[in-house]
Amino acid sequence: MANVQYYDVILKPVVTEKSMNAMAEKKYTFLVHPEANKTMIKEAVEKMFEGTKVAKVNTMNMDGKTKRRGNVYGKTAKRKKAIVQLTEDSADIEIFAGL
Repeated sequence: MANVQYYDVILKPVVTEKSMNAMAEKKYTFLVHPEANKTMIKEAVEKMFEGTKVAKVNTMNMDGKTKRRGNVYGKTAKRKKAIVQLTEDSADIEIFAGL
């Protein structure tokens, strides 16, 4: 496994209608490094965002979609998505504030 540091684990937040509705329950969705495991994701969220405590992490691997351009078929890149559940006494993640 590659040497993945905590600041390389979280790539970007997922901003969709479904993920925004889940924030009411303190669930935040991120695209993460494909080789990151749940322990690494938990550590990265707690270090990057002050005052957060992670209760649990759910991950899913998403295969690339088949795309066509003329007669040529190809696939988009694979992605890994993580849904992070914070504890009740945890602070909110501020990058989602105002969205």
